[in-house]
Amino acid sequence: MLFDLCVEDVVTAIEGPLLFLRRNVNVGLGDAVEVTGASGRTRIGRVVAIDGDQVVVELLEDTTGLGVENVRVRFHGEPMLMPLGPGLLGRVFDGLGRPRDGGAPVAATVERRIDAGVINPAERGLPQDFILTGVSAIDVLNSLVRGQKLPIFSAGGLPHDRLATSIAQSARLLKDDGLEFAVVFCGIGVSHDSAEAFRSAMEASGALEHTAMFLNLASEPTAQRLLTPRFALTAAEYLAFDEGRHVLVILTDMTNYCEALREVSASHGEIPSRKGYPGYMYSDLATIYERAGWVEGGQGTVTQLPILTMPADDISHPIPDITGYITEGQVVLDRGLDHKGIYPPIEVRSSLSRLMDQGIGAGFTDPDHPALAAQLFASYARAAQVRILSSVVGREGLTATDRLYLDFGDRFEAEFVQHADMRELEQSMAIGWQVLSLLPAAELTRLSDAQIAAHIRTEGGDDG
Repeated sequence: MLFDLCVEDVVTAIEGPLLFLRRNVNVGLGDAVEVTGASGRTRIGRVVAIDGDQVVVELLEDTTGLGVENVRVRFHGEPMLMPLGPGLLGRVFDGLGRPRDGGAPVAATVERRIDAGVINPAERGLPQDFILTGVSAIDVLNSLVRGQKLPIFSAGGLPHDRLATSIAQSARLLKDDGLEFAVVFCGIGVSHDSAEAFRSAMEASGALEHTAMFLNLASEPTAQRLLTPRFALTAAEYLAFDEGRHVLVILTDMTNYCEALREVSASHGEIPSRKGYPGYMYSDLATIYERAGWVEGGQGTVTQLPILTMPADDISHPIPDITGYITEGQVVLDRGLDHKGIYPPIEVRSSLSRLMDQGIGAGFTDPDHPALAAQLFASYARAAQVRILSSVVGREGLTATDRLYLDFGDRFEAEFVQHADMRELEQSMAIGWQVLSLLPAAELTRLSDAQIAAHIRTEGGDDG
């Protein structure tokens, strides 16, 4: 039950976003706090540290004009809550779940803690069923499965924002099970221009009608970034488990979240770990990523597509490294492909969806989908090897078959990986079969004779 405790003249110091208070009430870590200064403006905060005679409150808004005198602090006695109810979709919220679109607050029917625990492993169902993203390199080769968490590893300057918007606009279930599909789009530490671009693109495409957007701006206090994905996921869980929807959550950029975590940790005086990030970053990220999934016997699912930019293009950096341990694969964007003008610049050899087999094949997509994916991957890997050899001996020094692999690699990138518009799965698969037709049938060792006869029109030589 909600209760308020009010105390006055207890602030002993203010350091950045931190308020140091004399402890004369019983409070708990994470409890919500309201701080009102002499001007009458009320700011939101939370308790981040407690010792014998002191309480530390972290404000989630700026402390401009706030002094140590004439400050009134109200403790709610419980963690931060988010009001939830019908009407979440089609709305734009800030990083603390407050309307940013000028509309009225959501008519709440329930309030939920934003730091809710992850799904009980004993009750968690195995992710299954295919989610169409409209991106060929993901749909055919690194399929996203309902209930999965599949991150996108990008880098500075690569078009991950464009890709995130495109997926948010076009994502849907391939199989209709009677439940509606919804998207929760969460921008963490984004610029004002990027936030407006996200909102405008979703609104212009009509996708905003089935989307709830949470936009935390780079100009807003750092501490807000730690709560923005939790507000977004709380809304997603309500849409999934209360309203019975399949929800895709897009989180961008998780690197901004981790940088905020490092900054806040340093301000608290905590001992840093690898590259200055707190030692608990793994468990902290797990409290976000592990909120994806579904409950056995229940309706509704939460699927996550977190996006992060790898500092210095380093996939072994703590942020992508830890994320890879928690999640079920990764989709990697490549700067070399981007320099070639290929969009989306997805490097399929470095990408992996560990749960792909749970969502493709007979009964899910197409019976020949697994074989096509395996053959495309194997052929492109061989083309990459031939490119290295060609750089040494030249094209003329290659065998006729190796030259076909060179051509296959170029066509695979230009025709299959590259596309500006959303593709249906059938269209992506048709292009896959088409580029494989460049190779001799004898090279298509991952396909059966029946599949070759049904789909391959050999251009690269005899049929074996």
